Amino acid sequence: MSRYLRPDYQTLQVYTPGEQPHDRKYIKLNTNESPYPPAPSVLSAVVSEVQNLNLYSDPNCEALRKAVAQRYDVEADQVFLSNGSDDILNFAFMAFAGRGGKAYFPDVTYGFYKVFAELHGVHYETIPLKDDFTLCVDDYRGHDGLIVIANPNAPTGLALGLDEIKTLLRDHPQNVVVIDEAYIDFGATSCTRLIDTYSNLLVVQTFSKSCSLAGARLGFALGSKELIDDLNRIKFSTNPYNVNRMTMAAGIAALSEQSYYDECCRSIIEARKHTIAELRKLHFDVTDSLGNFVFAQSHILDGTVIYQKLRDRGILVRHFDGTRVSPYNRITIGTPEQMEALLSALKEILEE
Repeated sequence: MSRYLRPDYQTLQVYTPGEQPHDRKYIKLNTNESPYPPAPSVLSAVVSEVQNLNLYSDPNCEALRKAVAQRYDVEADQVFLSNGSDDILNFAFMAFAGRGGKAYFPDVTYGFYKVFAELHGVHYETIPLKDDFTLCVDDYRGHDGLIVIANPNAPTGLALGLDEIKTLLRDHPQNVVVIDEAYIDFGATSCTRLIDTYSNLLVVQTFSKSCSLAGARLGFALGSKELIDDLNRIKFSTNPYNVNRMTMAAGIAALSEQSYYDECCRSIIEARKHTIAELRKLHFDVTDSLGNFVFAQSHILDGTVIYQKLRDRGILVRHFDGTRVSPYNRITIGTPEQMEALLSALKEILEE
């Protein structure tokens, strides 16, 4: 125990990122990064901005905000930008729940929600998913507080439809509903079109996955002007310059390369379909994921054993502790060649 850390922070259970080992070269299928590089124009934009590093970045991100607004057919004052979507989720817990407030999210979902709640002294409740990992929006009815839903969910990859999200918004008109769409571009339907109808909706997205910019740290939120102003109040009370010049340049360039990224997403979706089919042939239970990953359980070997045996072969997947999810592994979809290497390794492991 630290002698200096505040007592209410001493027991924080921190978020554990996917491992990034350096002891050998691995096929990394554990952190849901894109297997494809950014578009060439994105790299050029980053390089050209290096000469301006002596100057602060624009705290209002005006050019990037306008580009995002144009891409999603919203007003610029309905766009919030920050240092990755995690930063925005952190601000949302702070702004819309805060110390002594309440928050609700699924029991099996992105692990950072619980961390943010505990960090900010939020009283949170996890709402159990069904036995098949589906989410029932009726289970949230009557709960008064911030609601946070990953759609598609992680690590399951399962997604809600627009009608279900509308029900959630109508049932909680006085509460902010955050829909975390980090994986939306891999097959699910975005609810960004609903922000003009529901003032309590905040949609959070990221450039990390479908735009191949995980290392740049850029996220954005779309919502009513009121919600965006609330987030800006938090941002400008902490770090106004939290999106650097090179990241802004990368984001603007990426938004002009939609056809390139659409093709990358199509390749990932096709590889996902093939991987799911092949895993099922190997007698894995696999959810119908709409993310850039699959969630799979073997009936022959435990998830921990499979994780370790793959790691021994130079392939990283993500294994989570927890009663409901420990039999499973989350496997990021890589290139077709990477997925074939995974499937070949799994066949060897199962035949041992």
